[in-house]
Amino acid sequence: MAETDTSPFYITTAISYPNGRPHIGHAYEAIAADVIARFQRLQGRRVRFQTGTDEHGLKMARKAEEQGRTPSDLADEMSSYFRDMCDALNVSYDRFIRTSEPDHHRASQAIWQAMEAAGDLYLDRYEGWYSVRDEAYYDASELVEGEGDEKLSPQGTPVEWTIEESWFFRLSKYEQPLLELLRTPGFLEPASRRNEMIAFVEQGLRDLSVSRTSFDWGVKVPGSDNHVMYVWVDALTNYLTGLGYPDEISEGMNTFWPASLHLIGKDIVRFHTIYWPAFLMSAKLPVPQKVFGHGFLLNRGQKESKSLGNVTDPLELAERFGVDALRYFLMREVAFGQDGSYSPEAIVLRANAELANSFGNLAQRTLSMIAKNMDGRLEVNFSPAEADLELRNTVNDASRTLLPKAFEQLSFSTGIEDWLRAVYACNQYVDEQAPWALKKSDPDRMRVVLTILFQQLRTLAIAIQPVTPEKAAALLDQLGIPENERTYAAIDNDTWFDRLVASGFTVAPPTPLFPRLELPAEGEGA
Repeated sequence: MAETDTSPFYITTAISYPNGRPHIGHAYEAIAADVIARFQRLQGRRVRFQTGTDEHGLKMARKAEEQGRTPSDLADEMSSYFRDMCDALNVSYDRFIRTSEPDHHRASQAIWQAMEAAGDLYLDRYEGWYSVRDEAYYDASELVEGEGDEKLSPQGTPVEWTIEESWFFRLSKYEQPLLELLRTPGFLEPASRRNEMIAFVEQGLRDLSVSRTSFDWGVKVPGSDNHVMYVWVDALTNYLTGLGYPDEISEGMNTFWPASLHLIGKDIVRFHTIYWPAFLMSAKLPVPQKVFGHGFLLNRGQKESKSLGNVTDPLELAERFGVDALRYFLMREVAFGQDGSYSPEAIVLRANAELANSFGNLAQRTLSMIAKNMDGRLEVNFSPAEADLELRNTVNDASRTLLPKAFEQLSFSTGIEDWLRAVYACNQYVDEQAPWALKKSDPDRMRVVLTILFQQLRTLAIAIQPVTPEKAAALLDQLGIPENERTYAAIDNDTWFDRLVASGFTVAPPTPLFPRLELPAEGEGA
């Protein structure tokens, strides 16, 4: 087994634009980032995990105006829904950042001044196409035709012709350094996103408008009364704000920057792998180690939209099916990086087959038989049979090697598949050993079989903690495993079992982990 990396690990999600309530895509990204953060903690790394809301820009200003309220009031309300979502889905962030907070304004103005000191900002006039919904500028060559004379961005959002005085960033200056960065193995994944961005830069980069004067809801440009920063300058800087930038003596910056991983949706890869690295290069700061652009989560194969009426509240799904069942489904069902699809029926089928019938039933019948047939006391000082050793090796290999290797590569569905094969091996072992029959024919062997299964339950529960933290913790509690002995390294500790037995621990009748879910009634949506 390769030596475990124990260096600090800093992971961020994209910060969500709170002009509407959270949808399943927001939950998908937050859960994936949380799985990564929990996994790295269990590997023994010091982890910093940041998420939050991106509250400035024309879109928020217009939304507030439509509702007859201030942008600040709208941001306060909407941001709370995203924090509530993270809390309800057991997302273990270290900071939930809001770009309206004072320390973020300070950090954004500091990076602006650093770019200005590098000679990379100049005042000019912007004329071009702007998408309010994307908060993005587009070249005419990128636009597509809508209905009538309407022009749309590559994302299919409306664009409008904008003319105003603007500060510009010398993006063109960084064309070659950006190409070198994008071609660096591992910086941008998956490969399809990397190829798209290389092709974009190779076409030539134009300088970027980085301030607006047509509204005032944003971070003020230093030394200017009427300019606010382009929302992406402000938004991207959040990754530094949370580490204490621009303080020269910042424990957060010194420990965690450059970021280990920016986890984002594929639609905002350009901002994170072209604009953001260029800003950082200009400010003489290291660029992130990795950016991963995940795919979209589709509702029965369709992208969610208000016009289709298929927008799903992730908290309704979590309340209906259980937080851990939802987390498991999203990480198991979709090959991370690709688009995936979900439906209530798919959640139920996957959760019942793999969590309730396989893992949950394994725990239930093993612990029930130990409590009933062994008075809850585990067998000690036995010599394992060949079948016992084979099972132990299978479970250890999946839990300590295969799953961690896959998770390190962000291949969650692959890692969970490896783990599940170990669960299936345990169930097959139960069927082959038939402890209920051994109770009469060979009670000593029955005790060994059930003790072997108890040991494998511990290993399997430790391994799956990042995905199903609540249920895995509940099982480890039932197994009597102390909280400080639940890391991946603890799997290899040979003394845990003897210490557990010596403590006088006995197995109590178990509490079911994953009750079977019911399919939605016909015609009932998510």
